[in-house]
Amino acid sequence: MTTQPAASATRLLTEDDAEPLTALLRANRDFLAPWDPHREDAFFTVPEQAAIARRALDAYAAGTLLPWVVVATDGSIVGRLNLAGITRGPFQSAGMGYWVARAANGRGLATAAVGEAVATAFGALGLHRVQAETLPHNVASRRVLAKNGFREYGLAPRYLNIGGRWQDHVMFQRLADDSP
Repeated sequence: MTTQPAASATRLLTEDDAEPLTALLRANRDFLAPWDPHREDAFFTVPEQAAIARRALDAYAAGTLLPWVVVATDGSIVGRLNLAGITRGPFQSAGMGYWVARAANGRGLATAAVGEAVATAFGALGLHRVQAETLPHNVASRRVLAKNGFREYGLAPRYLNIGGRWQDHVMFQRLADDSP
C-alpha cells in the first residue's frame, strides 16, 4: 500500500540546494555512513554538492535522471531521492535511491517520497519498471519499499562497495501493472 502523508513532498533539486544539502549531509555523516559508499571530505563541501547538483540537472535535461529533494511541510530539505539510469526503448526502467536525515526517520517522509517517485515513474515518465536495492539489514528501507508495493526478487552478492567493503544487496522491483 502506498502512503503519502501530508507532512512530506518532493521537488526537483536546484543548484541553490547545495548549501542546505551540505549542512544536512554534514550533520548526518555518521548516520548515513553505514548505508553509503566511503565519502571523501570534499563530498561534504558546498562546491562539491553544487557540482553534483549541476551534473544531476544536466542528466535531468538529457532525460536520464530525476533528481529530487525530500522536503518537510516547512519547506526544509530532509533528504534526497533519485530515479537514475532512466532507460527508454524496450526496457522503460529506472533505478531508485533515496535517503532521509536521522530526524526525518520514522515519520513517513521516505515512504511518501518513494510513493511520489513511483507515481511519477509510471505516470508522467511512462516507465514499466522501477528497481531499488538495499542492504539486507536495512530494515527501515525494506519497509519503505514494501509499503510502496515493491517486491523482493533476488540477492546480489557483493553488489556495491558500502562502508568500505563489498556488500550483498536485496533487489526489489515494482512494475507499472503491479497492484500497490
